[in-house]
Amino acid sequence: MCQADDAGGGQVRVRVRIAEGDDVGGELRSLTHWLEREDELRGTFEVESRPVGADEMGVLSDTLVVAVGGGGAVTVLANSLSVWLRQRRSDVRIEVTSASGTKVSVTAERVEDAAAVIETVLRSDG
Repeated sequence: MCQADDAGGGQVRVRVRIAEGDDVGGELRSLTHWLEREDELRGTFEVESRPVGADEMGVLSDTLVVAVGGGGAVTVLANSLSVWLRQRRSDVRIEVTSASGTKVSVTAERVEDAAAVIETVLRSDG
């Protein structure tokens, strides 16, 4: 499910998936609003819908696809995700997948420096 692809113009698409939480849809909305506040990220992402299972109703979304270039945007995304995770009041786990398919899973409580871990994965492509 989590593969990143070339977005053109030197940018790559990074997938950020809400992998676990009490309200995946609510957490995705929260993350979307959070990232919209970052000048460097505003307008660079979209919600990716997944197919609805036989026992599910409506369109399900659990993934943001973020088009990032080099340097600053990667750092901004990693830091923003880290701060967003620290703000969570319930258990949440995200999966961040780089353009090469390298994936890291981070929970709201279990990584002291989530930004460094996420940024390392995202920079592993270059």
